[in-house]
Amino acid sequence: MGVEILLAEPRGFCAGVDRAIEIVDRALAKFGRPIYVRHEIVHNTYVVNDLKNRGAIFIEELDAVPAGATLVFSAHGVSKAIQQEAEKRGFRIFDATCPLVTKVHVEVAKLHKEGYEFIMIGHKGHPEVEGTMGQLDSGIHLVEDVADVARIQPTQTSKLAVVTQTTLSVDDASEIASAVKARFPNVREPKQQDICYATQNRQDAVKIMSPQVDIVIVVGSPTSSNSNRLREVAKKLGTESYMVDSADELQPEWFEGRSRVGLTAGASAPEVLVKAVIDRIKALGAVSVRKMDGIEETVKFPLPKGLKLDA
Repeated sequence: MGVEILLAEPRGFCAGVDRAIEIVDRALAKFGRPIYVRHEIVHNTYVVNDLKNRGAIFIEELDAVPAGATLVFSAHGVSKAIQQEAEKRGFRIFDATCPLVTKVHVEVAKLHKEGYEFIMIGHKGHPEVEGTMGQLDSGIHLVEDVADVARIQPTQTSKLAVVTQTTLSVDDASEIASAVKARFPNVREPKQQDICYATQNRQDAVKIMSPQVDIVIVVGSPTSSNSNRLREVAKKLGTESYMVDSADELQPEWFEGRSRVGLTAGASAPEVLVKAVIDRIKALGAVSVRKMDGIEETVKFPLPKGLKLDA
C-alpha cells in the first residue's frame, strides 16, 4: 500500500502573519535597507533569515536603532512604553501588530478607563503577553495555569475582566477561564473570544486529523506558541507528534512501521517548508498525499498607511 501523507486544512500562514511580512517587504522596497524590526517579525526561523538576507535588522532594544531609521513593530505587539519611546525618538514607525492582538489592547484600554482590573491568560515572557500587559502600568494579573488562578490577588473583584493570549490551546484556555469564573463569578469575559480564528481553525483541523493517522508532524519554530500548541493537541489525543523547523530535522525512525502521516504547519510557517517536508517524507517511503477538507480562510487585513509602492 505504501505510506500516505494526510495534509491538514487549514495550515500555515494566517492573515496577521501575511500582513506583518508584507509590511517589512514593502518597507524594504520603499525605503531601502536596512529596515529595523523590533523582535522577530513572526516566530519562524526561515522567514526571519530570509528577511535578514534582504536587509531587515532584528533588534530587542530601541538603543540599537539609529536616529531617523525606519522601525517595524512585530506581529506580537509592543507595550505602551516601547511605543511612546519609539515615537519620542522620531523613528519612521510601521506597526505590524496583528489586528486581533490590537483588538485585545483596545479592549484593555477601554475597560481600564471604566475602572477594571484584568486577569490575562497566557505564557510568561511571550512577547504578545508582554505587549498586552504593557498596555497598563498596573492592575493586570497573569495566569499560566489553573493553579495560578488560586494565587492571584486583585485589589477588587467588582470590576474584573479576562483577556487571553491569542495563540493558546483553545481547550487549556477554556479550562483556565472556567477556574477564573469559579473563583470570580462576576468576571467579565470577552464579547468574542480572544484566541484568534487561525489558532482555533488549525487546532480543530489537528483534532480531526489525529485519530486518522499514526504520527503527526507540525512544521513550526520552537519559539512559535501556536505551533507548539498544535503538537500538544495531537499528543493529548494520543497520537505521537513532533515539531520540526525544517525538513532536515525529520528522523527516519519516526516513520518506521507507519502507514499514515498527518502533516500541518503553524500560522507563521510558510508553505515552502511544508513542501520540503512532504518531499523528505516521500524520500523516506511515502507514496501519496491527500489534502483533508477544511475551512477555507478568506480573512485579509489592511496595511498601515504610508506603504503604497510607487508605480
